[in-house]
Amino acid sequence: MVKKNVDVDLLFETSWEVCNKIGGIYTVLSTKANTLHKLYKDNVVFVGPDVWSENNPSPYFEEVKTPLDSWKKTALLPEGVSVRTGRWNVPGRPVVVLVKFDSMYSLNDALFGEMWKIYGVDSLHAYGDYGEACAFSHAAAAVICSIVKYYGDKKKNIIAHFDEWTTGMGLLLVKDRCPQVATMFTTHATSIGRSICGNQKPLYDYLKGYNGDQMSRELNMEAKHSLEKTAARQADCFTTVSKITAIECEQLLERRPDIVTPNGFESGFVPAKTKMNAARKDARTSLLDTARALTGIGFEDENTFVVVTSGRCEYRNKGLDMFLDSMNKVRELNQSKRVLAYVMVPAWVKDPRADLAQRLSSNEKPGTALPEPVITHTLNNHDSDAVLGSIHRLRFENHPDDNVTVIYVPCYLNANDGIFNKTYYQILAGVDATVFPSYYEPWGYTPLESVAFGVPTVTTSLSGFGQWILSDVTNGFKNSGVEVVSRTDHSYWESVDNIANAIMSLINDNKKGLTTISAAARDTAAKAAWTYFIDYYIEAFDKAFESRNKRMKK
Repeated sequence: MVKKNVDVDLLFETSWEVCNKIGGIYTVLSTKANTLHKLYKDNVVFVGPDVWSENNPSPYFEEVKTPLDSWKKTALLPEGVSVRTGRWNVPGRPVVVLVKFDSMYSLNDALFGEMWKIYGVDSLHAYGDYGEACAFSHAAAAVICSIVKYYGDKKKNIIAHFDEWTTGMGLLLVKDRCPQVATMFTTHATSIGRSICGNQKPLYDYLKGYNGDQMSRELNMEAKHSLEKTAARQADCFTTVSKITAIECEQLLERRPDIVTPNGFESGFVPAKTKMNAARKDARTSLLDTARALTGIGFEDENTFVVVTSGRCEYRNKGLDMFLDSMNKVRELNQSKRVLAYVMVPAWVKDPRADLAQRLSSNEKPGTALPEPVITHTLNNHDSDAVLGSIHRLRFENHPDDNVTVIYVPCYLNANDGIFNKTYYQILAGVDATVFPSYYEPWGYTPLESVAFGVPTVTTSLSGFGQWILSDVTNGFKNSGVEVVSRTDHSYWESVDNIANAIMSLINDNKKGLTTISAAARDTAAKAAWTYFIDYYIEAFDKAFESRNKRMKK
């Protein structure tokens, strides 16, 4: 619960994932919104990109009246920049400004030159999504400064909070053009740290030997790293989401975060206890029906153990390789139940499989497997997808006599995928266990979401959430609903064995034991509620104002 509060007249939070569900930051912001709104009401304004159209509207945004309507009528914004104001369709329904920023691309070269002169941001070798991120954050900064100017002296305690390197340019612009605004920057994962891991380099054993600037040149990450490092060092308050990432930031960005702001969760996303049984039954029906239609295997509810991994499709960083190897080990150990293992990560998906969709819609009882009965959708890169390649390499063929069945769901579960047509949260209610054996995981929302639904989870000591369990809760299924498996740069196969053994302990447990574990999982989630973790943000707001005040006196 909130221990103290800080007076905030306006709080802006800018992210590429406002009303734009593409990753874990969406979950951070959308679940935090309710608690922030309770504290500061409509003084909380989220700023996101307007990447939507009439033919493809955002399912998360509702264009309705807000306190910003009077500002919008008189707003002076750069030519071509337009905004829509409304509400985010999440608990708390906070005020949102969606910014159309296409016209800002033409100003990028001038912006890069200006930021080089003022702050030393090196955009010379920019490529890919760097230009898009800077165009958006440039427009977002213009919107924030316009709103600040509109309110004048009526609102003095103003914070502009920017998430991830993609909004770093916006922070620097606000600091330069609206110096009275306190700035906050949160890195949810350093761009260079993620790149080091993604390039198969060991991060942890050699962290103290890495120089961020040097590695950015080696990995062709100079522009992103320079922007992120500068935003971190220029912010009035710099935060990150876990202790393990704070160490990474200090080494690679050369600034220790002022405070760690761990990610909480909003219980409103979880079905009420009175509705959970129905939600679980509905989800399991969907999971088992899909598996039956795809494989021709007659999965029975009581004799099937459903285990899932999900999240961003980063094969090594998210531990997708370790999950599949762990399921291979379970295949050696399991003698009691059928194990149905789903890999639910969005890849380069093309379409839902027409043959699978037809079987599901016809309600026929399949007697034979469909061709390639390990995947629910077609891919654009079928022959080069890492997850599908590993499934075939490990010879998961999903025969009727196999005791472990692996199914790949390479799409976002947004209730419109063409096969399940349910959201991930709706599916999660029907799962028996989850596994997230991440190598690089600054926090780890997926295991937190899992325990919030009462589903036991396995994660690793390299995740921020795993570190939090080890330091602030108690490890072990019976204690917390979480099994934190030790993982290092050199313990891959030991970790695989430990994950397999953890899953086997759940498969072999009795109903009473599993009920105890599920209750422990929910208790853990309650300890990570935003009503508790928001205190870290309030402390960050206080630090931002203090730094702003010192800066303005100079």
